[in-house]
Amino acid sequence: MNTFEVIAAAFGILSVFLSTRQHVWSWPTSLVNVTMYGIYFYEQKLFALMALQGFFGLIALYGWYEWLFGGERRTPLKVSRTSPGLSVILLLVTGVLTVGLEYLLRNYTADPAPLVDALLSSVSLVAQWMMARKLLECWAIWVGVNLISVPFFLVRAEYPTAIQYAVFLCLAVSGWIQWRASLAKLS
Repeated sequence: MNTFEVIAAAFGILSVFLSTRQHVWSWPTSLVNVTMYGIYFYEQKLFALMALQGFFGLIALYGWYEWLFGGERRTPLKVSRTSPGLSVILLLVTGVLTVGLEYLLRNYTADPAPLVDALLSSVSLVAQWMMARKLLECWAIWVGVNLISVPFFLVRAEYPTAIQYAVFLCLAVSGWIQWRASLAKLS
């Protein structure tokens, strides 16, 4: 078992747990997680997932700021819903990113799973941005990502990462329930 992978997974689980509780420390713990997984995915030749960690790092900085000051009059950001128009835009962005990344990975890298790598990376990027904006629907997207990720990493015998995504699946359900309750209190 890879100790580095286990520590990276632990930071990921802690970060997502804190996110479900809307705790701002989810973002600094995310920065540790994405730095470690950037290195790990590079070693595994999962290049889109590796690059995704860099984008996650940027989104973590953005989310950290938004959660503290992104609300009305620079107050903490509150949970909200994704508008239908934004949903369409995010779906189109995800599709374009997936197709483009899959093409690049298939033709210019030794990535062993270019379509899955591209899909997971694209969808995760959009979901992470939605989380930074505290859009409730990010959790439903994370459920889907985790349902694909668990078997993907199990097949590759990357057990700590597969376990991390299984825990993420449970946390995504918890996040949906908790953020939905938080949103209901605002109504």
